[in-house]
Amino acid sequence: MSVDAIKNIEDLAQFVKDSPVSYLAARTVARRLQAAGFTELQENDAWDSQVAYGRHYVIRDGAVIAWAGGRKAEKASGYRVLGAHTDSPALKIKPQPSVSFKNWNQIAVENYGGALLNSLLDRELRVAGRLTVLQDGKLVDRYVATGPLARVPQLAPHLDTKRNDLSLDRQFNMYPIWGANSEDSSLLGYLTRQTIDGGEEIAEEDIVGYDLFTVDSQDPRRFGEHEEFFASGRLDNLSSVHAGLCALERYVVDNADEQAHDTAMLAAFDHEEIGSGSRSGAAGPFLEDVLVRLSAARGESPEEYRRSLADSFCLSADAGHLVHPNYSSHHDPNVQPLPGHGPLLKINANQRYATDSVGSGVFVAACRAAEVPYQEFVSNNNTPCGSTIGPITATRLGMRTVDVGIGLLSMHSMREMCHVEDMAYMTRMIEAFYRLPSVA
Repeated sequence: MSVDAIKNIEDLAQFVKDSPVSYLAARTVARRLQAAGFTELQENDAWDSQVAYGRHYVIRDGAVIAWAGGRKAEKASGYRVLGAHTDSPALKIKPQPSVSFKNWNQIAVENYGGALLNSLLDRELRVAGRLTVLQDGKLVDRYVATGPLARVPQLAPHLDTKRNDLSLDRQFNMYPIWGANSEDSSLLGYLTRQTIDGGEEIAEEDIVGYDLFTVDSQDPRRFGEHEEFFASGRLDNLSSVHAGLCALERYVVDNADEQAHDTAMLAAFDHEEIGSGSRSGAAGPFLEDVLVRLSAARGESPEEYRRSLADSFCLSADAGHLVHPNYSSHHDPNVQPLPGHGPLLKINANQRYATDSVGSGVFVAACRAAEVPYQEFVSNNNTPCGSTIGPITATRLGMRTVDVGIGLLSMHSMREMCHVEDMAYMTRMIEAFYRLPSVA
């Protein structure tokens, strides 16, 4: 196994630990970008004419868009966009979250996205997210992340002989336990003492809203005969966010943007797991807002802006499926992606993935330039195909888009797995995509 792959996966492990939810993932990306010389912009500030040609980023809730503007860019120059998402399936905490029953203190939750609910059972869970507080007449977001706090316990087989034929009631079987013998315990009160952003102390009555999730508390780690596998929560889709971030860092470290005509961009959206329909999701206006403002900074006419989109390309990067050795009949009988054989080109006849022949060509060109292997993925005809931000981006902006990603097992589990080398291949491919002399 290559030294580069091991170093890359260790960096991914720390990235996942620092990014338990989308809001913290966006801020972890921001810290890395600042260290690489990027400057944060605020959406409600005026953007001057230089923002289109520098290294900048902007955060919107749990999403972040960053770009390294080509210093040789002219009007109507294109963008190289790596699109990904920061959210993952989880249990989201409901209003009035503190529930007590028979001396058990529990947390009221609802399902966010399509989690494998059985993977949440008998696992110590953290709580992480944001609290919105009203202090001195102003709304402020405060970020929290606990240690191991809660657990959804299974029912013993002695009490139900059909327990191995697992069927979970989402309303009554999924409330985590987090304490005992305390009828006046308050989860929100506890979380006011778990803030991680260094701000002033807050009181429970200051909280006017929150977006909180339960997430796996177990650290990511390598395993296997040669430690060639990597197990972690949120590989769908922090694997793509991390690969895009690392590629952008490498792109600017040798000032590649100084010689570029195109603008390299990382667009990490929120809410993909629930359809992307939000102000920070791919179906919302975030990317378009940024592109329109960069066009104005360039002094482009409406026609020149449209030409820049026509000359742009998006790699929609989201995890895909490796062939499962215990369930091979669920895969296409001929196209069966293997661990360690490179990133996936994701194809679907009904455009659940945005890949077409031109997009395939750009992906293959990037893989060849990076000297990494690649493989294809297509669903079994009897199995519904999931979707990604790819078709959404192509539909909203008319930007040529191709769907790619690393292969996983146990997708949507609290603990997914991939091959260590595939992550390194993915990062190298994206960096090559940023550097390609021509995309189409």
